[in-house]
Amino acid sequence: MPELLTHRRLDQPRAERRLTVSFDPEMFGRFSERIARFLGTGKFLFWMTVLVISWIAVNLLAVGYAWDPYPFILLNLCFSTQASYAAPLILLAQNRQDDRDRVSLEEDRARAEQTKADTDYLARELAALRLAIGEVATRDYIRGELDRLREEIPGLESPQEKRRARTGRGHTS
Repeated sequence: MPELLTHRRLDQPRAERRLTVSFDPEMFGRFSERIARFLGTGKFLFWMTVLVISWIAVNLLAVGYAWDPYPFILLNLCFSTQASYAAPLILLAQNRQDDRDRVSLEEDRARAEQTKADTDYLARELAALRLAIGEVATRDYIRGELDRLREEIPGLESPQEKRRARTGRGHTS
């Protein structure tokens, strides 16, 4: 039996015939952030004011060039169109900033937890060292014990008594 064409076979799924448009959401997000940043600048306000004043002046004063008479319906339509695009772009930029802030906050929180854990560990180590040092015999403690033992053992004299005996100074009672 001859092989049927792929688009006519019933045992295989149809290939999509739609034209699909793919776009990079990160690129679109960066683009929207740039627009949102520009819309919030004095430069934008200045040029928008110049454009509006020029539009009104041409349509009021230059009657031969008036393409938008007095109620300025076309100008209002332009403002509406600009607002309908600007608002979602600004919201998209804010959402992206919120996402960045959330990630930064999570990193800060993790760093703070690690710092707290390190501080707790160091505090425990310091406490252990203090306890260990408290159990170490000091020089004064050892001298005191040796002096006590010398007094208990007959015939041993202290280093001070040996020095006195060598210098000739006797013990006067």
